[in-house]
Amino acid sequence: MNRHAHEPASLPVPAADALGASAELVTRIRDAVAAAGGWLPFDRYMELALYTPGLGYYSGGARKFGRRAEDGSDFVTAPELSPLFARTLARAVAQALDASGTRHVMEFGAGTGRLAAGMLAAFEAFGTPLDSYAIVDLSGELRERQRQTIDALGGALASRVRWLDALPERFEGVIVGNEVLDAMPVQLYARTGGIWHARGVGLDETGALRFEARGLDTSSVSLSKEDSAVLAQLDAEMAPDLDYVAETHSAGAAFTKTVCSMLTRGAAIFIDYGFPRGEYYHPQRTEGTLMCHYRHHAHGDPFLYPGLQDITAHVEFTRIAEAGVETGADLLGYTSQARFLMNAGITDVLSEIDPADAVHFLPAANAVQKLLSEAEMGELFKVIAFSRGIEGTLDAFARGDRTHTL
Repeated sequence: MNRHAHEPASLPVPAADALGASAELVTRIRDAVAAAGGWLPFDRYMELALYTPGLGYYSGGARKFGRRAEDGSDFVTAPELSPLFARTLARAVAQALDASGTRHVMEFGAGTGRLAAGMLAAFEAFGTPLDSYAIVDLSGELRERQRQTIDALGGALASRVRWLDALPERFEGVIVGNEVLDAMPVQLYARTGGIWHARGVGLDETGALRFEARGLDTSSVSLSKEDSAVLAQLDAEMAPDLDYVAETHSAGAAFTKTVCSMLTRGAAIFIDYGFPRGEYYHPQRTEGTLMCHYRHHAHGDPFLYPGLQDITAHVEFTRIAEAGVETGADLLGYTSQARFLMNAGITDVLSEIDPADAVHFLPAANAVQKLLSEAEMGELFKVIAFSRGIEGTLDAFARGDRTHTL
């Protein structure tokens, strides 16, 4: 078998049917490049690679979520790591429901359904009134896994769940998105010799996808005022001869505006990895944060097996905060995942397991350590929330709030 042009030799080769699907997606991307005059902005390429109906990574049949490469998955998320994550997040969501007087939850990108199932069970245990739990997910494969996970709860809880094909104009309740913002397409800019270029996608002489740069003064590059301000600020802070790569987040900001505009009462809570603007665009972060995940390996080649690997970038939370506040929503809080979970009572949830029961307690304690540790997920992951109609804040943001860093 010929190895893929972009394939690191250490990574497993996909099955033949998966390679066929990836090849079909590459053909469509090549056509898009040609139709655009030989160059696509990177955010458009990322959109096609992740969301082309039936072929993109999140809209096709790749397994995605799991614990090991052997099960065909590419990465693990907090709900997969420990059921205590869902039970603890449910505490904060229940408080937001009560504070806003609402009875509905909506989750974006529900993965395998474990977060939904865990929170539904927790709401039942808390006695939290809940009329509906809506899920927004583009992947047919994931929707089916979500149904199987949620059906295992039993009819009464499962009957509250519905899947949405379109967003409502208005929503009252609590919106949750775990690792959603990092999957939004990003623009790429590269500074070489003191001059900024837009980094996009073209074709080499063999027709293979590759990075290509375009000057910012060309008709194919559309530079928003927000992006222009970021690049100008970087120029002001960096040495003139420093080469630099940066991502900007128009899609994530637009998504945040859509969600916060839809929210008429309640809260929207997003959990993801990233930094505030001052840290995100630090002069020492010269290579940006774009990363790909395939079979639990992280690497930097976005052209490896399009449609079969995740492409992601860390979240620039200042722009997300600005986008939400521009809609008139209140910034409810911003803090690290560790502080959010501790404030919400994850240690109390863990203490419900008998420490003498080593078979159950030790794995649970180890998982909680990964969720909280600065060396694992505790510091890299942040939680940001917006609200309407909630006085004050939530217990989960009561200590260690970092909104002043945004």
